[in-house]
Amino acid sequence: MKVMHIHFGKEGGAERFFVNLVNALHDRGIEQRALIRPDRSWRKDIEGSATIYEGVFRRISLSRFLLKWRMNRILHDFKPDVIMAWQLRASRFMPARAKFFRISRLGDYPEHLGYYTNVETLVCITPDIATKVRELGWKRDVEVIANFTRAKPIAPVDRASMQTPADAFVVVGMGRFAKRKGFDGLIRAVKKVEGTYLWLVGDGPERAQLEQLTDELGMRDRVRFAGWQTNAYGFLAAGDVFAINSSHEPLGNVCFEGWGAGKPTISARAEGPSWVMTDESDALMVDCGDDDGLADAIRRLRDDAVLRERLSAGGRETLRTRFSEKAITDAYLDLFARGTAKR
Repeated sequence: MKVMHIHFGKEGGAERFFVNLVNALHDRGIEQRALIRPDRSWRKDIEGSATIYEGVFRRISLSRFLLKWRMNRILHDFKPDVIMAWQLRASRFMPARAKFFRISRLGDYPEHLGYYTNVETLVCITPDIATKVRELGWKRDVEVIANFTRAKPIAPVDRASMQTPADAFVVVGMGRFAKRKGFDGLIRAVKKVEGTYLWLVGDGPERAQLEQLTDELGMRDRVRFAGWQTNAYGFLAAGDVFAINSSHEPLGNVCFEGWGAGKPTISARAEGPSWVMTDESDALMVDCGDDDGLADAIRRLRDDAVLRERLSAGGRETLRTRFSEKAITDAYLDLFARGTAKR
């Protein structure tokens, strides 16, 4: 089996899953090539698992014709069984060739289906996204295949490097600094919980606003900005609780990474977490935008070591039974096999 990936995404949780899946497929004997944007920080993490090409697809640019010529050469030489496009821009670049099985992975809700003209099967990461594409009029095949994480407990970063006391209670938030991720609410909630520190691991367009809010609330002594980290697991390992406060979260890899790192998780009831997590069993769930509820959940975990351990164990069990690497990789291999058998 040979798979060609097209991925024009930027830094973020979706890119972590791309890296995870490419490596998992390699471990299962799949030959892969990947066309990605230049200068990706995670390129080195897939170099042993796929032959890599770089290019930028711009819809209104003469360079897209050169890139399309390069793509045709790659396909002619490689002769893949499957072409897998990752999200919108890559799907627009999908070649219209019947001899390849052509799929696109949707990590979010599409606004329309115009990007997927040359796609045979849409892979949706939640049932809710699959329902949405059907409502938009998609008549071809739909598969629901979730994410998995390769996060494992590792050595923690030194708390002193984050100017944090060794005995402090630390909440970790991680992801792209976008408004929908709710990091502003997480800062406000931590302010309400005495003695608690907050580490924000990531970067993005809301960075300046979050820094400003931290100053306005007088929280510089307890909030730390770690910047974008290609391997954030050491920060998770050094924290006590992982928090997801998104108002909209289809099913980011972030939903699994706290569990993979062995940490109890708090999450807002966004779409993906509500499907994945069970309140009081493997996470504490709070309403979206409820700063007080989030603060109460942080306080409960700070004060109850037994609850922390119970939620950590519940998260590990959910990963094992529903979202293991083997189960998700098997689902992709089965899809590939069914799609190519139709040729």
